[in-house]
Amino acid sequence: MNKHEENWHGHDRMPDPEKIKEILDVVSEKIPGLLKEISGLLYSPKSAKQYAEAAAIFYKELKGAGMTNDQAFELTSQYLSTLNIGKMMGKFGSGRHD
Repeated sequence: MNKHEENWHGHDRMPDPEKIKEILDVVSEKIPGLLKEISGLLYSPKSAKQYAEAAAIFYKELKGAGMTNDQAFELTSQYLSTLNIGKMMGKFGSGRHD
């Protein structure tokens, strides 16, 4: 065994190529489905309606609190960007599907 094989990234030996192949095969099977699911969570008609309602309510509340149109618009934009990430992670992590 050569020196590289003896201490490969902190391990005693190189990983088994067959195990690596198995892992890569599983990953290549799963990634397209995961991307499709994420896309569906973010861009479905139901999500669009929910985002629009959330944005309208948020914007209205900011205006009611005395903010200018520009201030309310900027904060609403930021709010919607956090909703996208939060919603995706919440649904994806819990395994729920709408």
